Amino acid sequence: MKNSLQRATSVLFMAGIMLACDSKEGLQPQAHDANVYQQINHRMMTEMDKMKDTNDPDNDFSMMMRMHHQGAIDMSNEELKSGDNQAMKAMAQQVITAQTSEISQFNQFLQNHTPVPITAGSTYNAEEMESMMKMMRAQDVRILTGDSDVDYAQLLIDHHQSALEMAMSELKHGDDAQIRQMATKIIEDQKKEIGMLQDWLKTNKNY
Repeated sequence: MKNSLQRATSVLFMAGIMLACDSKEGLQPQAHDANVYQQINHRMMTEMDKMKDTNDPDNDFSMMMRMHHQGAIDMSNEELKSGDNQAMKAMAQQVITAQTSEISQFNQFLQNHTPVPITAGSTYNAEEMESMMKMMRAQDVRILTGDSDVDYAQLLIDHHQSALEMAMSELKHGDDAQIRQMATKIIEDQKKEIGMLQDWLKTNKNY
């Protein structure tokens, strides 16, 4: 990933801190740098920034998605540890189970695949970078309160949306049948989970 991604993370991170420090009718927002889920996401972004693009969409999607999935797993493990709501804890376990399995599939593919750069590879990587930038922008304007269940639901929506968009780019530019099938499943699963998270937040968010 490009160094500009890391610079953008820093700028948006500070914007999120400024937003979170504002008060609204007695609401006590949590500064983004103090939020454990944001800390997980920023660690994930640091790891992604180290990745060297190969301009092979199947290869780069697999490498990026396994890091992206690990971020979701880390968030979900935190929810299992700190959350109280049974629906959100069930969602967290569902994410861990599904995405651990998919990481194994990506690892197996990468072990047996030799990257072949293509002209469209640079276009794919630009789209991939934009999807991550959109995730950061969305997360950095979230009102975080320190409520593990609510913050997990909010930030996982943005995390899922970026995975969904990355998978759509894979379908546009990728060629490998197995990875395209995985991308299709990611789109289906994460659209469904985004809907579930949004419905839960309508009833349970504390602001």
